[in-house]
Amino acid sequence: MNILPLLLMACWAIVGSSNHGRPVAAVDPCQLQGAVFVEEVEGFATYRVFVEDIENFADLRVYKEPVRGFADKPGRWHFTDTKAFADFSVAFVDVKVRADFSIYYTEFQSLSGCK
Repeated sequence: MNILPLLLMACWAIVGSSNHGRPVAAVDPCQLQGAVFVEEVEGFATYRVFVEDIENFADLRVYKEPVRGFADKPGRWHFTDTKAFADFSVAFVDVKVRADFSIYYTEFQSLSGCK
């Protein structure tokens, strides 16, 4: 009896169930811009995000853009209360290792984006 197919199915069940329907491809936060909806439930969000207190530790510097039309460059996010109007959604996590990437909020539009 060949046990390999059973082992592969068992591994897939373990890996597949921990993925929660998320794509396996790596996240490139440097490309994220536009309207963002904040999810309360992690499983519903496109990305899990950790907010850094120190700018140098973050993957992406985010400027909270008040006008959606100006959220046209990486790191410029316009937060919306309507999920249908969002380009992607995020759920904020308390532990960095559980996040897909980390951000730091900047007060200056010119400093938004990646390093």
